[in-house]
Amino acid sequence: MKRDAYLESLLGEREKILLIARQHWLLLLREVLIESIAILALLVLVTLIWVLWLPNPLIALGYLLLIFPILSLLRDVTVWTNHKYVVTTHRVIQIFGVFNKNVTDSSLEKVNDVKMEQSALGRLFNYGDIEILTASEFGINRFTRISNPIHFKTAMLNAKERLEGGRGEPAKRLPTDVPALIAELDALRQRGVLTDVEFAEKKAELLARL
Repeated sequence: MKRDAYLESLLGEREKILLIARQHWLLLLREVLIESIAILALLVLVTLIWVLWLPNPLIALGYLLLIFPILSLLRDVTVWTNHKYVVTTHRVIQIFGVFNKNVTDSSLEKVNDVKMEQSALGRLFNYGDIEILTASEFGINRFTRISNPIHFKTAMLNAKERLEGGRGEPAKRLPTDVPALIAELDALRQRGVLTDVEFAEKKAELLARL
């Protein structure tokens, strides 16, 4: 997989990329066909002018006009390439834009529900829409015409489960930490932060860990 310096700059210190997806290639194909038809039509027009009205200044203009659909074709390919849906160990990120970047991310911790929609054509060609419902201020993050949506959804839910599983386990202190903790509690008791009863209860809880 080719490195993406911009995407890597968005990652946290321990964050890793799990999956990169794009919109389905049919969307790009549709734009390419439209631009190709425009280029072909201009070529036919210029050829007719050349054959029927040689010489004619419109020939040079016709060739000049070919620049626009070719540039539009290159633009469509570049936009499609730079529109990415990314699953990391901590987030789901949507990036689009070539020079001006627009980045939207949803923390896996705040994902409440995931909705996937696939039409009959989408099931045939393996694309669909995914809605991510979160507890953040954005509420809903929608990914349209994403390629292989089932794989993307599964990767995202698996990453969420791993993240919550890792953070859901209570931190365990080693028995050697208990005396130090009791000393800290005693210092709090001497300053009046804890009462004698509270200190005794906390001390008993710590000693039970041994």
